[in-house]
Amino acid sequence: MTDAGSSDENPLLAYGEWLHQTPRSWNLEAIVATQHAFLDTVGVAIPGAAEPASRKVFSTVRVWGTGPCTVFGATTRLAAPWAALVNGTAAHALDFDDNFDPAKAHASAVLVPAILALSEQEQASGSDCIDAYIAGLQIMGRVGQGVNPTHRNRGWHATATVGAIGAAAACARLLRLSPREAAYALSITTSLAGGFMSQFGTMTKPLHAGLAAQAGVMAAGLARNGIDAGLQTLDGPTGMNRLMVGPDLEELRAALTHIEHGQTMRFETTNVGEPLLILSSGLKVKRFPICGSAHRAMDGLQNLIERHGFTAADIAEVRVSAPASHLANLMYHDPQSPGQAKFSLEFGLAMIALRGRCAIADFDPATVSSHEVRSFYPRVRRFPVAKSEGEFPTEVEVELIDGSRHRTSVRMPVGSLTAPLSDRQYAAKFDECVEGFISSADSANLRDMLITLAEMKSLAPLMDRLARPWAHDA
Repeated sequence: MTDAGSSDENPLLAYGEWLHQTPRSWNLEAIVATQHAFLDTVGVAIPGAAEPASRKVFSTVRVWGTGPCTVFGATTRLAAPWAALVNGTAAHALDFDDNFDPAKAHASAVLVPAILALSEQEQASGSDCIDAYIAGLQIMGRVGQGVNPTHRNRGWHATATVGAIGAAAACARLLRLSPREAAYALSITTSLAGGFMSQFGTMTKPLHAGLAAQAGVMAAGLARNGIDAGLQTLDGPTGMNRLMVGPDLEELRAALTHIEHGQTMRFETTNVGEPLLILSSGLKVKRFPICGSAHRAMDGLQNLIERHGFTAADIAEVRVSAPASHLANLMYHDPQSPGQAKFSLEFGLAMIALRGRCAIADFDPATVSSHEVRSFYPRVRRFPVAKSEGEFPTEVEVELIDGSRHRTSVRMPVGSLTAPLSDRQYAAKFDECVEGFISSADSANLRDMLITLAEMKSLAPLMDRLARPWAHDA
């Protein structure tokens, strides 16, 4: 093996040392934010477990090996990697889970299922879960900053690539691996990480989150049991940055003039834990179950309707000027299925204009194919802007049939660090998600346990309420 260098130079060694040596104590703000992430992710995974993608994944893996770990919505328990795979798919199935800007990934849909599965296997506590999440998110963010924005902009689905490495970090922390073992776990995961944005709108898109969660569980377990790995897989001559950014990496770095979310395309190795990303960047928690790139425009249209009182019948045209990268994610101008509607600006704006909302129930074939909804699409005009989201807010202009125009701009969506959800909004979203799947009593109990997760000595009471046959065994 070639010389790996020192931890001041080698990101794998730096991250391995940080995961091993950082004290297992976090301030209250970080703990509360993490408990909200668990609440939100479990909430969206409960209906997500009943989605076709999740059900098909469960049907596939259930014969591969039972074990001690809960599958949401099933009484059958599986080995940890398979439980993480199924639950990760469920957490991302509705595209209602959070985003994390430094990684350009859906963080919690990967981290939470991986952590819960491994915690059941290891009989870990709620406090262990909190600790693993914060640590895993930090490394996910650091790896994301080392390859983004180009990695994501060139079509890699960072939830599947960067997310897998973050899951390995969380699992390494949970297993209390040595610095070298933790570095190996991260390196092993680079051999399991992959996923393209060309899968958006298909069942394989949510599968990416499940595969990343599974990869993290497997990589940490393999490293604990003595599997070694290369130490140049992030920043070496054939490392992740040069393979998953491109041979023009150096030119791209030199050309950076505006840095967002710490995305320098260099791996931070000297101040790995500062700032703590769960607090400095935070998560973007969704209030609409649709691709996050649509949220600023949907917020803008909703604000204009509330401010000026017009209806869909009054609208002649909605003009959206937004970063080209956002509009590229929303590739379906005329969605033909609920899966495609998740990545359609036109559908999201139609829901806001016609129904004043965009809810889980709106993503059904009848709604997507309805004349009322489809007739709204031609009224939406897109204007891509060759600037990043931090440089250019989404601008929404509505022209009414009477000729009047109303404009607004939205820099950050509701649910982001600058406009966070309240405790009441978190609870309302959770209740909306789980209604019809679990009883109101179980819903209240789950909510209470998740928002006090750090105090739980055993996860058994929590997981027992998730091991009910609402999705798979009924």
